[in-house]
Amino acid sequence: MNRIKLSVAIGLLSTGSGAVAGGASGGQLTLTSSALASQTGFQQAQVLNGLGCSGGNLSPSLSWFGAPVGTKSYAVTLYDPDAPTGSGWWHWVVYNIPSNTTRLAEGAGDVKKNLLPVGAVQGNTDFGQPTYGGPCPPQGDQAHRYILTLYALDVAKLDLPRNATAAFIGFNLHGHTLAKTTLTKKFGR
Repeated sequence: MNRIKLSVAIGLLSTGSGAVAGGASGGQLTLTSSALASQTGFQQAQVLNGLGCSGGNLSPSLSWFGAPVGTKSYAVTLYDPDAPTGSGWWHWVVYNIPSNTTRLAEGAGDVKKNLLPVGAVQGNTDFGQPTYGGPCPPQGDQAHRYILTLYALDVAKLDLPRNATAAFIGFNLHGHTLAKTTLTKKFGR
C-alpha cells in the first residue's frame, strides 16, 4: 500500500506555489491567508513577542479548498528552514484538524483563546510549547523563509503522544499525506 501511495505521489504535478495536485476530485489543494496576502509577508501582528521581537504573536488566519477525495483530516505546520540551528525551526504544528474544517481563525494558535476546531491538537514547537510562535529571526540575518504547509491526510486522527516533537509529528504526517500545499513568506529584521 505504501508503495502505491509513493508511486501516486511521485506522479503528482507540482506548481510554482508549492501545491501538489489532489486526488480523484480533480481539484488542487490550495492554502490562502488574508493576513499574509501582502508582498511584505508577515505583519507585526504575527511576529513573536519575545527573543528581542515585540509582535502580537497571533497565528495568521488560514483558508483552504480543493481537498482530494478521501481526506479525513488536516494538519498545518509553520517552519523556518533558514534558522541558524542546522535543522531549521518549527514555529507551529497543528494536527487532527477535522475534515469538515476549511479555515483557522487569526489567533487560533493561542491555546488560551480556544479557537481551534474540536479535536485539533497543537504539537510542541521548537519553543518547547504546543502553541504558535511567530517569526523572529536573529537581528541582522537575511530575511528568513517561513513555510506554512497544509496537509490533507488519509486518517481522521494521528494517535500521537501530547509531548511529541515537531519532527516526530512530521514523520507521521508524511506517512499519511494525500496532498499538501505551501505558502512561503519572508521576514527579517
